[in-house]
Amino acid sequence: MATAVCEQLAKARRSAVHLEMRDSYMPDDPEFIAWEQGKRLDQTDRESWWRSWLDVVAEATGRGVAMRRLRVVSEPVTDYIRYEYAVTFPNVTAGEDVRWLPRSRTGDLLLPGLDGWVMDDEVVILHHFTGNGQWAEAGMEVRTDPDLAQRYLAAYEVAWERATPHADYRPA
Repeated sequence: MATAVCEQLAKARRSAVHLEMRDSYMPDDPEFIAWEQGKRLDQTDRESWWRSWLDVVAEATGRGVAMRRLRVVSEPVTDYIRYEYAVTFPNVTAGEDVRWLPRSRTGDLLLPGLDGWVMDDEVVILHHFTGNGQWAEAGMEVRTDPDLAQRYLAAYEVAWERATPHADYRPA
């Protein structure tokens, strides 16, 4: 996970919300390619799927930071979203609350134009991607802007309430 997010999570005191709205990220990711070729995570073999990002999540949630991840997805889902769904159980195990929202249920919502995080209602980390899901040159943009954070969170909360918890969602 990118350094800026890890640094901000280490400072977070109360909350961290993450909004993901793309149907594909980093199509050249070796883990995604391996999944496409048949690799699956064994839920009973924690050592095979636990990774450094999950240590960051577990540390933050362990000190009381509420972490939520909302994925807005097109249906039928892409292979990449199918992959994300298959590898989400480690995030949940580490303490993240994950929900899924079909894009078809967002027509009356006003959502931000960029994926990103909001930490403690004041720090916003915007993610910049190219059209095919690679990191754009701008990468991540960290802003300490409570007004922007509140606007982002207002949109997030409405979408969150409409979304389906990970345990109940089945990719179409």
